[in-house]
Amino acid sequence: MVKKVLNIFNREFGTSQAAMLLAVFAFLAQILGLVRDRSLAHFIGPSTTLDIYYAAFRVPDFIYVVVASLVSITVLIPFLMDKMNKGEGNEVRAKKFLNDIFSVFLLFIIAVSIVAFLSMPWIAHNIAPGFKEESYHHMIILSRIMLLSPILLGISNLIGCVTQIFGKFFIFALSPLFYNLGIVFGIVFLYPRMGLYGLGLGVVLGAILHLLIQVPAIIKSKLIPKFSLNIDWSEVKKVITVSLPRTLGLSLNNLALIAIISFASFMKEGSISIFNLSFGLQSVPVTVIGLSYAVASFPSLVKQFNQEYKFKFIEHLTFVCRQIIFWSLPATLLFIVLRAQIVRVVLGSGSFSWANTRLTAAALALFAVSLLAQNLILTLVRGYYAASNTRRPLLINFISSVLIIIFAQVLIYLFNAFPLFRYFMESLFRISDIPGTEIIMLPLAYSLGTILNLILLLYFFKKDFSYLINAECSPVRSGFLRKNIFKNLASSLIMGYVAYIFLGIFARSFNLETFWGIFGQGFFAGIVGILAGIVVLKLLGSPELDSTVNTIKSKFWKAKVVIPIQQDL
Repeated sequence: MVKKVLNIFNREFGTSQAAMLLAVFAFLAQILGLVRDRSLAHFIGPSTTLDIYYAAFRVPDFIYVVVASLVSITVLIPFLMDKMNKGEGNEVRAKKFLNDIFSVFLLFIIAVSIVAFLSMPWIAHNIAPGFKEESYHHMIILSRIMLLSPILLGISNLIGCVTQIFGKFFIFALSPLFYNLGIVFGIVFLYPRMGLYGLGLGVVLGAILHLLIQVPAIIKSKLIPKFSLNIDWSEVKKVITVSLPRTLGLSLNNLALIAIISFASFMKEGSISIFNLSFGLQSVPVTVIGLSYAVASFPSLVKQFNQEYKFKFIEHLTFVCRQIIFWSLPATLLFIVLRAQIVRVVLGSGSFSWANTRLTAAALALFAVSLLAQNLILTLVRGYYAASNTRRPLLINFISSVLIIIFAQVLIYLFNAFPLFRYFMESLFRISDIPGTEIIMLPLAYSLGTILNLILLLYFFKKDFSYLINAECSPVRSGFLRKNIFKNLASSLIMGYVAYIFLGIFARSFNLETFWGIFGQGFFAGIVGILAGIVVLKLLGSPELDSTVNTIKSKFWKAKVVIPIQQDL
């Protein structure tokens, strides 16, 4: 049985099959992530303690994104493969390159971590300016403990380059699962004994497990990175030149989230927790749908753009975008309609109250509005990367990040200054009797900024690639995303409406005071809604539905993998 499972990772398949297999592994990782969030909600709940944890986490997370993305797997693998394919002495060249990158990375991230360690009092006051003095004390210590995690995760990612080159995708795919296991261990076993600092040690433990799971594979490959001071700086410069635009883009996203955390620190205690927990829930469809298709399609997009017949590039990108629309619109409607059931089932136990559920559900619904935008952005940006154009998405991402921060400030002001606007938003989500409702302005700001990001990307993509989109011999003309979108939108609206109706019907059949009652109500209402949507798609003749059915019939798990199972950063 184990041998059969491992054989899954030694076969070849197309984009739809690859995306589906990627989605399976992404879903498993997200399930464990939800277990982590449920543990936080159960044992701690939205509170000052959990706010401190989430705020403290931003510092090491930002360092990891900024520094580790400079030597990410996506960037390093082409360099390593080039060294490995140059004939005699290839292993020596690969070892030299890996040692140089490892040495520079280690020195740089340790230096950055030391600076962050010493500057933590100043950093903490700027990340969460609304905290009380006692909270700052705990946040500083917790952030300093977790500074070990970006170092360990960065080294693990470097090792991940080797494991993927040698086809050890299964091992690499397991690493994020073990990372979350370490965090869950910290929540369940260390927090009750050590308090807040036990959570930080759990994060460090998770990072250690993330690294250790890959060590046996790299030992077998004999490409173990070693520290060296004899560095070829020209190679390092090439890597940084390629990765810098991507790093800046990721940094801007994190800076926008840090700004949102700082706004939430002035709100009612537990507001940072509500934002992060709802953000974690909405990230599930983004990872399972958007990231899976983006990762699966990227190798083909690169290959097709570099071929003489570049129209295949647009044709393939169109296919991927339509698949994303096909999955994202139903997910959006179901997340909005079933928001309370999703939140209650995933997070609703222990210290997580009904008031917390309602606020988190409202935030989740506002995040869900931008699910389609988030998923399409992941693929369109990779379309630009495939064409070696990193400046355009970087500029658009900068504008979007600035707009998210501006929208957050403006919406918070409007919410507090205009009672009519506040009443409308609270009535819409039925949270008028709960304190701290201004937190829902932050996910709304995030969604508005993300949707504008997509609009700008689509506008400039059509402009930058018009010579391919509008050409007479192109298989796709200028309306390359409009075709079939109305079919998917119509089926999704009917799906959401049917699910909403059956929520009321099943409410009379299940005991909504219990976990299984709420789960049953949401699950069966969702199933009936999905079936209704499938019927509509079948009647309308949706090609995406036919493609999905054919992918499942082709037994995608029996195909040969030619791309990584997991993408870093």
